[in-house]
Amino acid sequence: MEMEEFAAGDSWVHKLDPRVKILITLIFSIVVALNNHVSMVAISLILPVSLIICARLDFRPLLVRLGIVNGFILFLWLFLPFTTPGEIIYTLGPLTVQREGIHQALLITVKSNSIVLMAIAMLGTSTIFTLVHALSHLYVPDKLVHLFFFCFRYIHVIREEYFRLSNAMKIRGFRPRTNMHTYRSYSYLVGMLLVRSFDRSARILQAMKCRGFRSRFYILHHYEMKSHDYAVALSSAAFSAFILVFI
Repeated sequence: MEMEEFAAGDSWVHKLDPRVKILITLIFSIVVALNNHVSMVAISLILPVSLIICARLDFRPLLVRLGIVNGFILFLWLFLPFTTPGEIIYTLGPLTVQREGIHQALLITVKSNSIVLMAIAMLGTSTIFTLVHALSHLYVPDKLVHLFFFCFRYIHVIREEYFRLSNAMKIRGFRPRTNMHTYRSYSYLVGMLLVRSFDRSARILQAMKCRGFRSRFYILHHYEMKSHDYAVALSSAAFSAFILVFI
């Protein structure tokens, strides 16, 4: 799955200052996460959905991402309604469905979708390198910025390394089954992946030091806030404050 699929575009959402995007997403996510009213959390969906429409994002990959998120949430619907103590609204054989369990599952579902949509609308419409640059401007510790940057930069490399090792196993006749040989083979695969990743990281560090790296990326370009950045920031802050009142 392409991680910067939504970054290509020329809408006003794409052109927002990345510092504003990060702050808006952070504040909105905290407010939504702290709210326990299903109706207000549902209202919070208005902002990210509006931004996604304004950004003119492709809905097919957007639905794919939401499907992945809701696939994990589905497990909560299989357990919370039956295990959360509360008012019984339905009996299904030996199982009882509690109103509070349904409320909690619904609340988590709406919260998760609202926060994910906001992250896609704001952070997904910027490149990773732009976001890393913005984090430096927001005085995030350099070590965290470097960690975020290198995780993105080399996750694709580790993925390719995994496929190379996996293909090598298949060429040698490996067929996964539910036996100890399969479990042992996969443990060797993970171990080799870790060893090769460690060796690669050591080589990369040496190459960077040879090029003068001193644990710091120097910023040559500086962002400048514009009128529409202030307008969007104030509007989003007002909307978040409205949601915050009902926590």
